[in-house]
Amino acid sequence: MPLYLGIDTSNYTTSVAVFDSAAGTVIQQKKLLPVASGKLGLKQSDAVFLHVRQLGALLEAALGQSAAIAGVAASASPRDEEGSYMPCFLVGLLAAQAVSASAKVPLFTFSHQCGHVAAALYSAGRLELLGSPFLAFHISGGTTQCLLVEPDGDRILRVTTIAETLDLNAGQAVDRVGGMLGLEFPAGPRLEELARQSQNRYRTRPTFKGADCCLSGLENLCARRLEEGEAPADVARFLMDYLAALMLEMTHRALERHPGLPLVYAGGVMSNGIIRAALEDRYAACFAQPAFSSDNAAGTAVLCAIKNGGWKPC
Repeated sequence: MPLYLGIDTSNYTTSVAVFDSAAGTVIQQKKLLPVASGKLGLKQSDAVFLHVRQLGALLEAALGQSAAIAGVAASASPRDEEGSYMPCFLVGLLAAQAVSASAKVPLFTFSHQCGHVAAALYSAGRLELLGSPFLAFHISGGTTQCLLVEPDGDRILRVTTIAETLDLNAGQAVDRVGGMLGLEFPAGPRLEELARQSQNRYRTRPTFKGADCCLSGLENLCARRLEEGEAPADVARFLMDYLAALMLEMTHRALERHPGLPLVYAGGVMSNGIIRAALEDRYAACFAQPAFSSDNAAGTAVLCAIKNGGWKPC
């Protein structure tokens, strides 16, 4: 029963996953980094400390009574781009290096973004897409990008950014507006609950420059509506309808350049049911299941198995 360990220490989740290549199942253990009430994030130094404090217990819980692992992998950078770096990923990488050395098993590294894409494909039952080009959307607090993903031999997949936000990320907009409305960070799930209480539906026109989008004005639009006395539920719904319209247009423009390619949506924002429903009405696409949408190590563990030759998706 070959087992593969994945570790991801991102902003804002400590995550460990064990992929059983014989059963095709993943065991996940993850924990959000604690953020003080009223705050919208953490300094990297604080994130590093919190990952160090949380990771050991999660490793013990994930490995449990498991047999020896056959390989280990860690997210070592945010994206597969030169200069892509965040200190928090060093915590997971160091732990993976220690496991590799002590267990005498291979160590592999992947980007956090590639892990997100693989987790989405795994949870949607579509890992066979790794064998052909597809479009992936990584929409989170730190990233708002459309990616052309292509098979790349030993590297498994090659990721090229073809469109992105030019300013604010979608997840940042969600958390900032959530903060305006008195919601705790991260605000996504509670903001969706609030938006579902609204009876209004909004037609919006997000700002684009070519294939790229601009989100910096969305925060101001929501603040103005709140100042003018609009109900918090309606402000939340306006935000969700705006982001849904943004994703629909971003997808349309990507398909104009790359017609016919399969669509995959990953990242914490894509766990939002309102946004997902709008996309499903228009496109046949793969979505990460909610447990695999937010930051997690599942995709990293699956990529580890593929890289080590212990498993082949079909």
